[in-house]
Amino acid sequence: MLDRTKVEEALDRVRPFLQRDGGNVQLVDVTDNIVKVKLTGACGSCPMSTMTLKGGIEAELKKVFPDVRVESV
Repeated sequence: MLDRTKVEEALDRVRPFLQRDGGNVQLVDVTDNIVKVKLTGACGSCPMSTMTLKGGIEAELKKVFPDVRVESV
């Protein structure tokens, strides 16, 4: 089971990189091993958002939760 507080802490480590490009990430839901996030600002409409989601956000979360899956909503 994922701990919502630890998920937020992991997202906090990614946020400065997103904010540097005018974007951000919002935690929407944590259910079982699935974390649902919303990319906002410039990240919400960026063509690289899938790469950001998998290569940045999911990779950071996998350091703490190896079985996590991140979905954008």
